Amino acid sequence: MKKRKVIPFISLLIFLLLISSTTLLAAPVKIMVLHTNDTHSRLEEGTYAGMGFAKIATIAEKYRAENDNLLLLDAGDTFHGQIIANLVKGESVARILNMIGYDALVPGNHDFNYGQERLKELDQLTDLPLLAANIKTDSDNNFLTPYIIKKLKDVKVGIFGLVTPETVYKTHPKNVEGLKINDPVATARFMANKLKDRVDLIIALTHLGLSQGSRYTSIKVAEEVEGIDLIIDGHSHDALSTGKIISNTLIAMAGEYDKNLGVVELTIDKGKIIEKEASLINKKDVSNIKKDEKVLKLIDKIKKKNREITAEVIGKTAVTLDGERANIRTEETNLGNLITDSIQTAVAADAVLLNSGTVRASIEAGDITKGDVISVLPFGNTVVVKALTGSQLLDALEHGVSQYPAQEGTFPQVAGLTFIFNPYRQSGERILRLMVNGEVIDYDRLYYIATNDFIAAGGDGYNMFIDAPVVQEVGSLEELLINYIKKQEVVSPEVEGRIIPSENTGRYFKYEVKPGEVLSEIAEYFEVSLAKIVSANNIKNINLIYAGRKLLIPAE
Repeated sequence: MKKRKVIPFISLLIFLLLISSTTLLAAPVKIMVLHTNDTHSRLEEGTYAGMGFAKIATIAEKYRAENDNLLLLDAGDTFHGQIIANLVKGESVARILNMIGYDALVPGNHDFNYGQERLKELDQLTDLPLLAANIKTDSDNNFLTPYIIKKLKDVKVGIFGLVTPETVYKTHPKNVEGLKINDPVATARFMANKLKDRVDLIIALTHLGLSQGSRYTSIKVAEEVEGIDLIIDGHSHDALSTGKIISNTLIAMAGEYDKNLGVVELTIDKGKIIEKEASLINKKDVSNIKKDEKVLKLIDKIKKKNREITAEVIGKTAVTLDGERANIRTEETNLGNLITDSIQTAVAADAVLLNSGTVRASIEAGDITKGDVISVLPFGNTVVVKALTGSQLLDALEHGVSQYPAQEGTFPQVAGLTFIFNPYRQSGERILRLMVNGEVIDYDRLYYIATNDFIAAGGDGYNMFIDAPVVQEVGSLEELLINYIKKQEVVSPEVEGRIIPSENTGRYFKYEVKPGEVLSEIAEYFEVSLAKIVSANNIKNINLIYAGRKLLIPAE
């Protein structure tokens, strides 16, 4: 009996299987990347802020059900910003990221605001890696995980992190002591070469930004480094509605405060990316979407726990701290002085200028709790130091008193400077005298002026701050004030004459002489002749003008 020849049949079967396998592999693969950046711990949906993480969770779950090749990434400035995060040093944010299922995060400069050791702890608290390929310790070890290779259903994705070197001055310098933040371009080139033969897709997860004034941008990385398919970026708060293509690299960024959820769709065919598309889902687009119940319950649990923390007594005040709207928006108050003093002691600044709209409550004499401070400063603003010329500082103060006596939040509270203004002059010409640290303002000199991030970005019409160079960025206002009160133990700030409006009584202003002032200087401040002041006040000896005397200044 002859044996059957089965080899040709087996060969045919193998051939058919290979054809089938090749056909399957040849089908284009769709990859989706959802991304957030610069949320600054806006976990909840806000009237003026974003959609909230409960809605982000719902959207992410919907897309996961439709696509096995999905990544959820965050480009930094995530753990710090709002009270819900600051009170527990970012732990609340870590728990939310875990619940939603983020795949990776690159730390932003503000994520160092709790200190580098706390950032390492947050890395351990999250189920996702914190990525930073360009941060090294003094011993040249990696501070965080430099990269990961993520295996999706159909592709392998290499993801590495890049942190802006600006972090060394855009958080408190102590927070990055002993760390080196290397050149992002050189690091990106090294990482792209390391990953190119091991993965199908390379993503740089960066906190660099697009600002023209910066030496380190994602555009520079895209221009100078080959092999990066996608950059998910943060830092400059740009909302790139369709992304930006630079040298065949797609850059995507979703704005700020979870106002948008970024979406990137990539198509790979026969090992090559044939299509890249970026878009944004904005808050309005998801106005009717249901919030994830698990995330909502976790946020409620976190807030309940935080209420226990806010009851902690941090110090005492011997006097009522005046933050009443009618007062703080029209005059210097002791609470305004306390807050601005707390800022000036924490940063390297010549002076502090804060908009009164930042302050929302008073504190009665007695114990001060964390909750009291949060009621006073509820917005989670951070402190920024910018370099302004004396002329720009004058313009800022002119703007601050331009609506006086209306109760506007633009009215300034200050430290390190004093000024006299005439409220009866036209706006822009009201400042009569301006001193910085006891010296007459030099209009050409650069002064380091501390403010909040709202004013630094031109908020309340303080446009002179927008393009001024950033010198330093530190923690939030309430953190600085809490630390200041703890150190002082008992506070009793006073109104010191930092802001002096000239009262008008018919044809005269009333002015109280300050220690060390002479009559000729006062005449110069008010642009009134010395003889008219002498006559209006029946002064016998111009050399015998004592501090505390009230003068009538002719309203010329």
